[in-house]
Amino acid sequence: MQKWYTIFPRNPWLSIYAWVIFCLLPFFFIFRSSNLFNGAIGISLLLLFFLSYFFSFRAKSGIVYMWLSFEMVINIVMTLLFGYVYSSIFTAFFIGNIRRPVGFFIMYGLHIFFTIGAIVAGFFIDIHLFLPQVHFIIITVIGVILLPFNLYYRGKRENLEGQLEDAKERISELVLLEERERIARDLHDTLGQKLSMIGLKSDLARRLIKRSPEEAEKELNDIRHTASMALKEVRELVAGIRATKLQDELIRVRQITKAAEMECRIEGENQLGELPVILENVLSMCLKEAVTNIVKHSGATACLILFERRMNEFRLIVQDNGSGLARKAGETTGSGLRGMAERLEFVNGSLGIEVETGTTLTIRVPLVITHQGGEESE
Repeated sequence: MQKWYTIFPRNPWLSIYAWVIFCLLPFFFIFRSSNLFNGAIGISLLLLFFLSYFFSFRAKSGIVYMWLSFEMVINIVMTLLFGYVYSSIFTAFFIGNIRRPVGFFIMYGLHIFFTIGAIVAGFFIDIHLFLPQVHFIIITVIGVILLPFNLYYRGKRENLEGQLEDAKERISELVLLEERERIARDLHDTLGQKLSMIGLKSDLARRLIKRSPEEAEKELNDIRHTASMALKEVRELVAGIRATKLQDELIRVRQITKAAEMECRIEGENQLGELPVILENVLSMCLKEAVTNIVKHSGATACLILFERRMNEFRLIVQDNGSGLARKAGETTGSGLRGMAERLEFVNGSLGIEVETGTTLTIRVPLVITHQGGEESE
């Protein structure tokens, strides 16, 4: 059941002001009678109704149906004594929140039966009390019939939508687990055999190096060729897992800095040229992490991104004028910086951090992988 503070529906057919009117309206029906005794009875019944309504939201299990029964009895008495049928709307609203089908349909049927029965009896007892408000009584009966169904099936739909979201999350987890297993299988198939071969040939070369240097040299060449092939296959595997272009990442960098109202200056973009896929992927992820940290944690108003291509290495420099991102590394961004360092270590790169007026991250990656293809094609 819902909490007591959701007694008024979140998306009702009527606004919250109309529900407040329903709460105040019974006083008009009670006090239009000059009989003080009847007035005291009416106020007592009204208080009992709202107490029952409150406790029905707090109750659990079968106690709920007991409080609902009290509400129905009070509705009947209020209808017969004062011609006030509108509290049945509150009871109808609560019945619509019952999630057990059997309980819902039983209470729904009983509520309609008692409400219509009390109205019909009231017309026979004092027709002048009911006839002036017959239009509102008809609307109330329609609400008593339709409101519980609307709330019941809306609740079922929300429940199904929640289950669907849980199923989607579970499917995503299973897909992620399957992808991890696939990557593990690919790595095993890619590296397992070749690393085993490298180990065997290394032992053989060590035994042959004194006895037969020529054969040992041949085994070393085979080891070198096998290692090159393994490196190529790993590069292809990593590129197939997630290939990110620096040019695409720069577009996202401009978007995120613009959204953060931060000035972003990019220099050396023309020096990007052709980079090995694995290097471009690692640089893109490092750039994304660096700019995200600047926007989230540095408090900077401007940043500079500089690309430098040198003879044997490529440099990416990310500088900001913030409060010193590296000083907060242990608090907020340590995992991000460690992740960057781990990615760079995979390609024999390095990460340098300087803190002065702001933070400067210097990312260096060697371009030796560019020459690997030449070695393999020889």
